[in-house]
Amino acid sequence: MILAAIDIGSNAARLLITEVIESEKKPFFEKLNLVRVPLRLGMDVFEKKEISEMKTSMLLNTIRSYKFLMDAYQVKNFKAAATSAMRDAKNGPEIIEAVAGATGIRIEIISGDDEAAYIYENHIAENLNSENSYLYIDVGGGSTELTCFADNRLLFKKSFNIGTIRLIKNQVTEAHWDQMKDFLKKEMRTMVKHITAIGSGGNINKVFSLSKRKDGKPLPLELLKDYYKELNSFSVPDRMRLYNLKEDRADVIVPALLIYINVMRWIDAEEIFVPKIGLADGMIQALYREMQTVPS
Repeated sequence: MILAAIDIGSNAARLLITEVIESEKKPFFEKLNLVRVPLRLGMDVFEKKEISEMKTSMLLNTIRSYKFLMDAYQVKNFKAAATSAMRDAKNGPEIIEAVAGATGIRIEIISGDDEAAYIYENHIAENLNSENSYLYIDVGGGSTELTCFADNRLLFKKSFNIGTIRLIKNQVTEAHWDQMKDFLKKEMRTMVKHITAIGSGGNINKVFSLSKRKDGKPLPLELLKDYYKELNSFSVPDRMRLYNLKEDRADVIVPALLIYINVMRWIDAEEIFVPKIGLADGMIQALYREMQTVPS
């Protein structure tokens, strides 16, 4: 069974194609292809409140190419979702209709809570030490989703309009930071177990790669602080040259680190696990689960 997920984020659009191999114990999810196109819809939306004609054309061409690729892999079932930038765009619904008419692919504009729920679908925490509580931190271009898990249950999920592109565009105020900080401090007062962070998103994955850590080993908060200071001391072109980063990664990696560092400080987390999962992975998991509950 081959499934696909399309994630239209504020920074990039991703297509994930996954084969689900079923067994008696549990299904195995094997990634067949992951395509990322840096559409940067948030650059339009967080400043002008709408998506430009040029970006709309880029999005249409991207979804058309994704459709061809899904056809090549004989994908029969898929999910397509758009997040923060499309939520905020005044012409978002109009663009969704245009995409559906041109490609037959219906993109759902999902809420921040839905985003957090999809990240939770990866169930990474279930394979970690049950003595701890876990906070998923998913940092995107337009928003950050926080999902807390302990004792095999979801404790809370919350989305905040603090994202890398919003930070670049100076759209994040002290009030936004205070809202996130106050929420976390309040939740932490009722937390009995030690809390460990789980990071998702392209930026934390890139930091993990730069660290040369072995898979499964967490990144210490102090190391994130070191990377923040180091990367922040260079211009975007220098980051691209010195760290072999693409431009659309080089400019957002520093604000992303700031978000991870602040959240970890506020929850007193000393380290963060980076399982290299994201929204698209959670969408695949949710799609598979939904298919298992549909009567044949």
